[in-house]
Amino acid sequence: MEAKENGAVRVIDGPTNPMVTPLLTDLYQFTMAYAYWKAGKHNERAVFDLYFRKNPFGGEFTVFAGLEECIKLIANFKLTEEEISFIRESLPGSCEEGFFNYLREIDCSDVEVYAIAEGTVVFPKVPLLRVEGPVAVVQLLETPVLNLVNFASLVATNAARHRLVAGKSKMLLEFGLRRAQGPDGAIGASKYCYIGGFDATSNVAAGRLFGIPLRGTHSHAFVSSFMSPDEILERSLCSSDGSSTCEDFVSLVQSWLSKMQWSKSLGGIFGETNQSELAAFMSYALAFPNNFLALVDTYDVIRSGVPNFCAVALALSDLGYKAVGIRLDSGDLAYLSGEARKIFHTIEKEFGVPGFGKTSITASNDLNEETLDALNKQGHEVDCYGIGTYLVTCYAQAALGCVFKLVEINNQPRIKLSEDVSKVSIPCKKRCYRLYGKEGYSLVDIMTGENEPCPKVLTYSSHYSAYN
Repeated sequence: MEAKENGAVRVIDGPTNPMVTPLLTDLYQFTMAYAYWKAGKHNERAVFDLYFRKNPFGGEFTVFAGLEECIKLIANFKLTEEEISFIRESLPGSCEEGFFNYLREIDCSDVEVYAIAEGTVVFPKVPLLRVEGPVAVVQLLETPVLNLVNFASLVATNAARHRLVAGKSKMLLEFGLRRAQGPDGAIGASKYCYIGGFDATSNVAAGRLFGIPLRGTHSHAFVSSFMSPDEILERSLCSSDGSSTCEDFVSLVQSWLSKMQWSKSLGGIFGETNQSELAAFMSYALAFPNNFLALVDTYDVIRSGVPNFCAVALALSDLGYKAVGIRLDSGDLAYLSGEARKIFHTIEKEFGVPGFGKTSITASNDLNEETLDALNKQGHEVDCYGIGTYLVTCYAQAALGCVFKLVEINNQPRIKLSEDVSKVSIPCKKRCYRLYGKEGYSLVDIMTGENEPCPKVLTYSSHYSAYN
């Protein structure tokens, strides 16, 4: 459908999830729409604010997300005949036929949306979206818009909090697909974790839909599926530049393992490593010589997993390839990452392999904010974190609690009162400004009435972009 954004007309695709239709709403939105229509109020111009009352996770900020999907819904809002028939069956039989004719005609061509940019840090009470239009139509938008913003903003905020704890230099991977609340929860979490500061996802569908970088290698099942190096039938591997071929990559790996076992610098850290694990690593390296990252905790990290990885990585290095690194999925991550780093540095010095000491170490295993903070306090050598369950399920808080409140109708401010002061709405159409200091850091958000003058300061930014 065509829509205008800052005056420019463009075609907007429908929502990513085909279940997001005008029927993705609460029944009382349709009963109110009928009552508005019956009273002749359905076309009165109304203004609604979408905002939240309290930052999640006991924190000091929220990251706004979900706007794109809201715009897709609004731009394509149109009831089908099948949907209207279902609404007729769901409402009392006393509803007049004229109302259903009205439903056939409505769309959002007369609706305007003013919104803060998606991905912006926001705070309680400040409207994230202001939706203006015929009251019955805007009322029908309430539930789906809240549904699209609540979880999106919650998981984006959760991702941002993990990023703050991990630090800018660490790579963050979202691994939550298998633990998310169903397919839609998984797809949404992947998208909004990326908005919140994660670098990549394991979710292939999200990668296709949203262009998010994909990451992933192998599991413990792959490692334990091998019995011995004898299972590897195709053993040849071309060098990275294609100039030569190693006819027996397995023997090359085993020769490196022998050199490591006899190395004085390594001090007899390991003896005989697990040969089935070594077979799995060699097989994976033969399949992906440019992307070799090994899961090293299937058996024994220090005595088997890391040495086996290093032997394969050194063999790859002989052929011009650079191994990506290792992944730790259990145990004392601070200690194990430190010991692995010592081995990498020793190998770099002992065998003269430039950069080997900086080989990447990825950690997973039910990580959350608290475990990241604990690792920082202990000291560790982890370069990358794979985070799943606690991230995508927002385990620490179930919902954000956004609300959608009428603040003006027919140019008359409206207010919702409550004995609970936190639930009293702020009436009238508003403008929102973010004020910045001389150093470029944001200082404070200010809300004014629509017709009030702009704040008289040196630097400010209006929060809202318009869609209609």
